[in-house]
Amino acid sequence: MVAHLHAQKKRMTKHEIEEIKEIFEFTTPCFSNTFPHHERSKRRINCKNIIIHKEKKKLDTAVFEWYFRNLWKSFSDDKKSSFGYLDCLWFSFYLKTSSREKVLNWIKKKRIFSKKYVFVPIVCWNHWSLLILCHFGESLESKIRAPCMLLLDSLQMANPKRLEPNIRKFVFDIYKEEGRPESKQLISKIPLLVPKVPQQRNGEECGNFVLYFINLFMDGAPENFSVSEGYPYFMKKNWFGPEALEHFFRKLDSIPKPDL
Repeated sequence: MVAHLHAQKKRMTKHEIEEIKEIFEFTTPCFSNTFPHHERSKRRINCKNIIIHKEKKKLDTAVFEWYFRNLWKSFSDDKKSSFGYLDCLWFSFYLKTSSREKVLNWIKKKRIFSKKYVFVPIVCWNHWSLLILCHFGESLESKIRAPCMLLLDSLQMANPKRLEPNIRKFVFDIYKEEGRPESKQLISKIPLLVPKVPQQRNGEECGNFVLYFINLFMDGAPENFSVSEGYPYFMKKNWFGPEALEHFFRKLDSIPKPDL
């Protein structure tokens, strides 16, 4: 996980990096003390000391980012033009006061208001979930495709809404950093919706689910949708089964690993 800091290192102070290392210790595995688990075999790859747990597929942030970038490259440029994404650590960095300003500056360079959908992977309280910012470039008063947020969580029992105060502050600061004209009152009315999605079966699958949520959403997201008409047509509790998830991850894991 510390290897993932290397790309950001030149832009951050030593003190900030130490703070972020604390976040790494805080992020995985998902609710490891909540679910019974046993020792499993591990397969090491020569990828900056990343360890992939072959059976349990426990994802730390560096492994998640590597998988995500391979997933992202699998889509056409035309498909990707409607989507944006934030680094999987940026939300956690934002929660640290000392790195907040830097994170908001990084996000500004992403031009997320020019995208229909923006993926924000969140790893917080030892658990992965996925925030999707929808239509943020549109008017907050639009009746056709007004901005909204979807929070996809494969562990509903963990109460996904507990993230709402931090998400709302995060979003408000993004608008403010961009110099957008929308008032704080209007921004606070952007709906944060938590669809019922398939649930993980143990304490190790949350990162896998987030990757699969991203894959399926990119593949099937409509050109436009309005929350007044309900969620996108495919986003249901039976969106996919465990077999489909396993097939997806086997395929992702079969990609030759880089020799770094």
